[in-house]
Amino acid sequence: MNLEPDIENKGNILLVDDIPENLQLLSDLLIKLGYTVRSVTSGRMALKTVRVKRPEVILLDIKMPEMDGYQVCQALKADEDLCHIPVIFISALDDVFDKVKAFNSGGVDYITKPFQIEEVVARLENQLTIQRQQHLLQKEINYRRDTEEALYQSRALLSSILNSSLDGIAALQAVRNPETGNIEDFRCLVVNPVIAKVFQRSREDMIGKLVLKKFLNTIQPELFNNFIEVIETGRPLEQDFYYPSGNSSWYHFVAVKLGDGFAITTRDITARKQTEIALQDANHKLELLANLDGLTQVANRRCFNNRLQSEWQRLAQEQQPLSLILFDIDVFKRYNDYYGHLAGDDCLLKIAQSVYHCIRYQEVSRPTDMVARYGGEEFVILLPNTDLAGAIKVASRIQAVIHDLKICHTESNVKDIVTVSLGIASVIPSLEVQPDTLIAYADQALYEAKQQGRDRYCCNCEQSFDK
Repeated sequence: MNLEPDIENKGNILLVDDIPENLQLLSDLLIKLGYTVRSVTSGRMALKTVRVKRPEVILLDIKMPEMDGYQVCQALKADEDLCHIPVIFISALDDVFDKVKAFNSGGVDYITKPFQIEEVVARLENQLTIQRQQHLLQKEINYRRDTEEALYQSRALLSSILNSSLDGIAALQAVRNPETGNIEDFRCLVVNPVIAKVFQRSREDMIGKLVLKKFLNTIQPELFNNFIEVIETGRPLEQDFYYPSGNSSWYHFVAVKLGDGFAITTRDITARKQTEIALQDANHKLELLANLDGLTQVANRRCFNNRLQSEWQRLAQEQQPLSLILFDIDVFKRYNDYYGHLAGDDCLLKIAQSVYHCIRYQEVSRPTDMVARYGGEEFVILLPNTDLAGAIKVASRIQAVIHDLKICHTESNVKDIVTVSLGIASVIPSLEVQPDTLIAYADQALYEAKQQGRDRYCCNCEQSFDK
């Protein structure tokens, strides 16, 4: 047996024997082998020594004056702080009775004198190994206890957060087809009370269950595939969705990949959404008011100018015709002077609304057509994708509609009812020419209609631009 010192196997040993020669012999042998050794000659000294500096193993003689080895061992085992120190009896007594008594008093091993150093070292190392394993085991037990305590605290904290959160929180795991591997549904792993309320079920009734696919089918089926994408691609998903539940109807959620599943956080945004919708409605009304003539309730000149610009750009690219009708009420100043401004305003309103309905509710509805008040008693009609022939038909209809109103105008030198003069222009727009050119053409045609006696329409002969 190799008895050379091994630093890794060093141990702190206490020798107890009333014969100094025995102590010296065994102490020298063990020190040479690399052990740290302390020696005492009585049991009482041994008990004092172990309290000052605790050994890893005690080699204890039995026959000693005042206090024998059995009593020393029993005293050690009765002390809660010292009871775990292993005691190896080393004695000349070799009777079975003595050995049994040694083990009953708390010894872990027994060596008979005269001893062989190899046997002592083997038994000593065996106890040291057991000690080290016990230390490692106790360390592992302590670590696991601390880990379990930390886990318990974390779970308690997580549970507190989940239960007190104003947001809905859940974790779901994918349930895959065993043959294809495709995701067929999701199993709820964690659900807090807010999510359970949205589902209108208890948490206990949801955890471990397959409820998501059925739920999504009632509100937005395509979300199921979107959640699958979160798992397959790892990209988060964030959006609003509508789901009436009690006093709530709008929710916002964020879903992120979590293992082979996803975690989702939802928030009730009903109040915010209602505010947004109200704001959108208000903005829409403001936009309408900004683009509407207050008196006649048709588009104002600002709105017309914007529309003319956009249609000019579009039709220049498409090389399609754009027509415009400019008309005003014949001798309207006399009407105002004779009937009064209130009657004049009422006349403008009737004509504007009649023309608007004539354009808007014709047989083929054209949402791009526009009626606008251009200024005073002058109005303009924009007709995208309409050639000169089509514009003339519209002008004839407008003239007929205004005749049918039969608004009395005794001061008119044209007819005894309100009439209008119309100027028509039609071109294929060009990006090299300004849109105002079309207005100028229609204005020239209107001037011709007035010069020819009013209550009629005239057309401008410029119908296209040279390229």
